[in-house]
Amino acid sequence: MALCAQVASSENVALVRGRSLGRQFGWLWAAYAVSTFGTWLAFDALPLIAILALHVRPEQVSLLAAAGLAVGALVALPLGPWVEYRRKRRVMIAMDLTRFAALVSIPATYAVGWLTFGQLVAVAVVVAAADITFRAASGACLKNLVKPDDVLTANARFESTTWTATLVGPPLGGAAIGLFGPVTTVVADAVSYVLSAAGLHRIKTDELPPRRPARFQARELFEGWRYIARHRLLRKLFLNTALVNALILATAPLLAVLMLGELGMAPWQYGLAFAAPCAGGLIGSRLATRVSRRLGEHRVLRVSGTLRACWSIGLAFVPAGWAGVVFVMVIQFGLVTSVGFFNPAFATIRLEQTPIERLARTLSAWSVTTKATVAASTAAWGLLAAAVGVRAAIAIAGGLMLVTPVLLPWRSASPAPEASPVQEVPPAREASPLADDADGAAVAAVPQH
Repeated sequence: MALCAQVASSENVALVRGRSLGRQFGWLWAAYAVSTFGTWLAFDALPLIAILALHVRPEQVSLLAAAGLAVGALVALPLGPWVEYRRKRRVMIAMDLTRFAALVSIPATYAVGWLTFGQLVAVAVVVAAADITFRAASGACLKNLVKPDDVLTANARFESTTWTATLVGPPLGGAAIGLFGPVTTVVADAVSYVLSAAGLHRIKTDELPPRRPARFQARELFEGWRYIARHRLLRKLFLNTALVNALILATAPLLAVLMLGELGMAPWQYGLAFAAPCAGGLIGSRLATRVSRRLGEHRVLRVSGTLRACWSIGLAFVPAGWAGVVFVMVIQFGLVTSVGFFNPAFATIRLEQTPIERLARTLSAWSVTTKATVAASTAAWGLLAAAVGVRAAIAIAGGLMLVTPVLLPWRSASPAPEASPVQEVPPAREASPLADDADGAAVAAVPQH
């Protein structure tokens, strides 16, 4: 009960702070905040349950992580076009309830001794597919709630919420597991999705009925990728963000092996080295709106995207002892601060460049690609580390990061036109109490450093 009260309090705080963008946005922000805190509280919960409760082998833990992403992305592939022709808020609520049902099955079977590794893999797949579908719908939902001029502010608020949750969630989750058992954080995460669905249900803005196709066509599955491929700016952003996410997350297991194994650091030192620098992401996201207003979103995107690429190579040279902990903290602080500036500008530009009738399929294609490339790169870097060593594999990833700024869009583009015969957003005066009327801000891909 205390946990539920704490989560509800987070929802209320987010609602109050979101009122400057309208009460309807406040409910969307509240829903995002409560589910994000639940997710980070349960960070790595499934691998931990597999290790602590089922005592599985290391290769099974890797399989659990990779299979959830890869199969979830495959399952979500046909859902992008499906979302495009559905009312977005209803889809988001349905995905929240789907994630709740999948996650709550774990403590239920654990309590009676029926929990299996196969069930954990199935839950990972369902949650990954629901995540992608939710993100595909949430972009259009946000674009329907705030005025175009407020999109950057909304994106920055979502980003601040993410980094706050990243900073406090994993340490609290680790403490909860130690006190109450391995499935505790999964229960909290499941409850957070129910509260998120309740917040989304409170949004009163109506959506016009989406256009229904005469019949489903197979080419609809790939429309999101086709639109990205034809759009010069989005194509570059797509390649840049997919590569950066893959390189960062592929080396995460290797850093754990290096710091906890080879260098003999304590688990709490490892957690501190990666948790404390998340304050940099919070600082960057809090300043992102002001800096972008002054310098322009595209300039902030280019500068922060370039700086973001300069840090990772240093992780190949981590020394032992407290010097290593501080060394990692400095590198991570620089990286996540750059990301804190980059993500709001990236999410805003992606919204501006995507007409709303293509938004769900475009965001779905983006998420599917991100999850699939992360799964593939994680497996590939494990094999690379076995062949050349952990430090060398981390150095190779860092070297590749240095070339990713080449894929940034170095020229600006005009926003995508919003007028379309399939437009499903109500007129601006109907959208919110603020004179009323954008991304997947809530859905911007945030590297899990």
